[in-house]
Amino acid sequence: MSRFAVILPAAGRSSRFHAKEKKPFAILDGRAVWLRTAELFVTRKDICQCVVVIAPDDRELFRQRFGANLAFMDIQIADGGAERFESVANALKLLKDEAEFVAIHDAVRPCVTTELIDAVFAKGVQTGAALLAVPVTDTLKRIDDKKQVQGTVPRQGLWLAQTPQVFRRDWLLAAYENRAKLGGGITDDAQLVEAAGHKVHVVEGSPSNLKITTHPDVLLAKAILQSRPAPKPTGPAHPFAEEEMWR
Repeated sequence: MSRFAVILPAAGRSSRFHAKEKKPFAILDGRAVWLRTAELFVTRKDICQCVVVIAPDDRELFRQRFGANLAFMDIQIADGGAERFESVANALKLLKDEAEFVAIHDAVRPCVTTELIDAVFAKGVQTGAALLAVPVTDTLKRIDDKKQVQGTVPRQGLWLAQTPQVFRRDWLLAAYENRAKLGGGITDDAQLVEAAGHKVHVVEGSPSNLKITTHPDVLLAKAILQSRPAPKPTGPAHPFAEEEMWR
């Protein structure tokens, strides 16, 4: 069985969330968003490590609020950087030797399913680099700064990237080591690995694997989770359900 380390970036500023707490720490149907996401990975037999990336300013409060969860789930903390790439780079420094593959998954995507994780992990093992994505189905318009339509963009062949994104450990580490040489304008880890010369393969994801960006997204995520059958237990019961808001 291939062994995976999972990195959960949660160090963003949440500037569009407009709530008292940042979006990874918002309560989603009784538990924090990031915690619901982490629970999808920590009980898997192919996971040897889970690292959550937190802004340094949040570390003390994060430990106070989630210390019991971190200990029980054996989750490590990495400091976030000024941008996402710095955050992931800090987490990569903590990788265990036995991790052959690295999966990077947004801590604010709590609705990904076990089936999708299985599929993208398998494709990552087979090809070395894979991500979830969904085809663009809406009409795309290019507009100017006055919000006037300048043209219609053909959507054929266009897909929206999701996470998890899964990579061979050596490919990802080499890409990060050479990131400064690979050019600017790179927005995600898959693009970085592409720039390093590797083919990245797509596994079709689901629109329900939404990324929580604004506060109404929490309500949508709650509806998605509540619409699904209750999962059968596959590991020890979690003793620290999080119900208190971060004050």
